[in-house]
Amino acid sequence: MEQQVIYRYSTAFKQQVIADIESGRFASAYEACGHYGLSQPTAGRWLKKYGKNHLVAKVVRVEKPDEKDQIKELKQQVKQLQQLLGRKEAEKALADAALETACEELGMDVETFKKKESGRLWTRLPKKDPLSQ
Repeated sequence: MEQQVIYRYSTAFKQQVIADIESGRFASAYEACGHYGLSQPTAGRWLKKYGKNHLVAKVVRVEKPDEKDQIKELKQQVKQLQQLLGRKEAEKALADAALETACEELGMDVETFKKKESGRLWTRLPKKDPLSQ
């Protein structure tokens, strides 16, 4: 089994790499990464931390005024649905526990009870004409 090698760079080395990029020694951060054997995310983090941030790409989001409200409303709906789902799962767990307790008291297996009662349920439902409502 190979032993994993973890590289730790000194602050002075990091600052030297950033200084080389900012001074123009390298045409891009990508070129500096190739020269020093670094990964792009590593150099990006160093640029943000030690650099002057003029070489780090900035993300600007342009949106219409109603888009912001839509995102806020959708996030609120997701939160409400998650809460509702949690409540429904809790209710189901309680119902399952109650059914299990009742079956234990009756001396029946839960699966057997479900099979018997599912057949009886359909015969006990009132027969209504759906069009007469």
